[in-house]
Amino acid sequence: MKAINLFAATVLIGFCLLIPKLAYADGIVVDKVYHPYVLPFERELEWRLVSHQTDSGNILAQRVGLGGAINDTMALEGYIVGERDDNGDFGLQAYELELRWQLIEQGRLWADWGALFEFEKQHDADAYEATSGFVIEKEFGRASLTMNAFLVYEWGQDIENEWESEFRAQYRYRYLSAFQPAVEVYLGEDFVGIGPGFIGLHRFDGQKQLKWEAGFITEISQSEKNHSFRMALEFEF
Repeated sequence: MKAINLFAATVLIGFCLLIPKLAYADGIVVDKVYHPYVLPFERELEWRLVSHQTDSGNILAQRVGLGGAINDTMALEGYIVGERDDNGDFGLQAYELELRWQLIEQGRLWADWGALFEFEKQHDADAYEATSGFVIEKEFGRASLTMNAFLVYEWGQDIENEWESEFRAQYRYRYLSAFQPAVEVYLGEDFVGIGPGFIGLHRFDGQKQLKWEAGFITEISQSEKNHSFRMALEFEF
């Protein structure tokens, strides 16, 4: 088991080093690491928070989402996004629509595959963002390796038209259902972040369950202060 876990960690590090730096990302790279699974008839209510601290200040963003499965392999979810501005006022920032697609049956291939498609519109600006990419997960006994690779295009009158790319990875050990320690990696343009995280789960009757997760990510490719704290709660019913 130790050899398998060491192999998984090596694959994770190697995959991250091989990701080409073709991104031009200027936003917050740290966010949710997606898993490729969709449960039939699932419905969920989700809250996410990201606090991004640099030498120039703090950016605080929160989002609330509601959605569910539209068939056995696809789930659709809508979000409203709020952000704190330079004056310390918190207000509506954007709207998002997200489609998750489980591409293959779990356990059928060497790894489980999914896809993600997302559309975002800024609230008070002519600015749009479209995201698409793959979500991959491989289990190694009680451990699992999850990787997200996304391509992003931004356009509009109030934003520069540009392509971006992002990579996220999470190596998780299922120690207990309520406490699953993890290591997370995030890559973007001029950004390489790594840090600890944890995931937890509590099951209720039927399909109802509450998930929670958090992570603290430190940017390691530059000397300036750059830390991100993320937290999420998700209730499935």
